[in-house]
Amino acid sequence: MIIARAPAVQIRHWGRVDYLHTYQAMQDFTAQRDGSTPDEVWLCEHAPVFTQGLAGSSVHLLSTGSAPVIATNRGGQVTYHGPGQVVAYALIDLRRAGYYVKEYVYKLEEAVVRTLLHFGVTGLRVGKAPGVFVRKDANNLHALLPSRPASKDTALAQPQPDFAGLAKMAALGVKVSRHCTYHGVALNVHMDLAPFQQINPCGYAGLETTDLFSMGVDVGWQEAADVLGEKLRLYLTP
Repeated sequence: MIIARAPAVQIRHWGRVDYLHTYQAMQDFTAQRDGSTPDEVWLCEHAPVFTQGLAGSSVHLLSTGSAPVIATNRGGQVTYHGPGQVVAYALIDLRRAGYYVKEYVYKLEEAVVRTLLHFGVTGLRVGKAPGVFVRKDANNLHALLPSRPASKDTALAQPQPDFAGLAKMAALGVKVSRHCTYHGVALNVHMDLAPFQQINPCGYAGLETTDLFSMGVDVGWQEAADVLGEKLRLYLTP
């Protein structure tokens, strides 16, 4: 069987859109696409909303206030979306692109890391914790902190990632259906970070979150979206 070569990823800017409408649109796009459908990245922003992944547990919802909580079919636990955050939904045919899921996740993270580097911020990965993190004490320090899972407390306990000295800058969650992805990554630009204190972000109690503005980078939403979109196009196009 001959698999067609994938065209360049198409970037679409949707602006401020309703979360549920966008969630349904991603599912419809994925269900209707075929082997010739170009891959797309949708860049958008949402009104305040908490979303739960398939493994989501109510124990990680501490206090949601007036923002809705929406159950989704992506991986991971609970996260928050709100104004001032660039959400990038990547709709990629993995079989055509030739990526395994782990490689795809790495490429999503790398696009964020390169976006942060564009703005003078060093993004870091943490073992067993998808997403991108930064050093709270020095946003341009390239020296790595220990990012391995912490030691087990008991023989039955699962090791937890070590977040010492770090804050989360971008959350990641994906869904794969018929070899095609949707959902994606959310980059915090300049937003109200207080809602993250109402949850255990991504299921980790005490995990701090931050945004570019808090790290000393005063950049507009559109500029951050433009850079992230181009980095995603670069790293996701085969």
